[in-house]
Amino acid sequence: MNTLFEAHDLRKCYGSITALHLSSFFMEKGETVALTGRNGSGKSTLLRLLAFLETPTSGTLRYFGNESEPRKEVTLLLQEPYLMKASVFWNVTLGLRLRGFGPEEQHRGYRESMLAVGFSDPESMASRGPGELSGGERQRIALASRLILSPSVLLLDEPTSNVDAASEKAILNVVRSLREKGVSVVCATHDRDIPAALHAREIRIVNERP
Repeated sequence: MNTLFEAHDLRKCYGSITALHLSSFFMEKGETVALTGRNGSGKSTLLRLLAFLETPTSGTLRYFGNESEPRKEVTLLLQEPYLMKASVFWNVTLGLRLRGFGPEEQHRGYRESMLAVGFSDPESMASRGPGELSGGERQRIALASRLILSPSVLLLDEPTSNVDAASEKAILNVVRSLREKGVSVVCATHDRDIPAALHAREIRIVNERP
């Protein structure tokens, strides 16, 4: 077994509220996992812990990636993605600029990631601002901004909620293609069709509150 994540007795509390309590969780490298469960079960909390944006209140969470700093390998796409008040090109390539990549790499990465999320003419989108985009387009552009960094692990929080049919299809196609490239994916969803559509192992989250 090529383990990627392993957690035991994982608990996250906010004050007196236990947002998440799992006896165990594991995931293998290259696997696609779908997190299901009721509202408030802790799916989004688990994603933030897996992204190392927050730390557990108690228990253990281990990451067996290649980097000593896992946030260089793991990226999270939120349900309501935030885009800066700047052009599509600026938003998509921000991560590359922060990592010191030059204009040539930015333009190549922009085109490849935008094509991957279903935009057939990326150049025509480059100068548009967030206010000119539909909800589905914003979600796909936010996804492109993650893909451009070539993550080893992609975490998705309800990626197909509140998007049009074309955007949903494009997002699902991206996730399926990532599996073929060996990228590990965790997708939290309420859509009962998503686990089968992604050929994912389903893990139903039930918050084991005391």
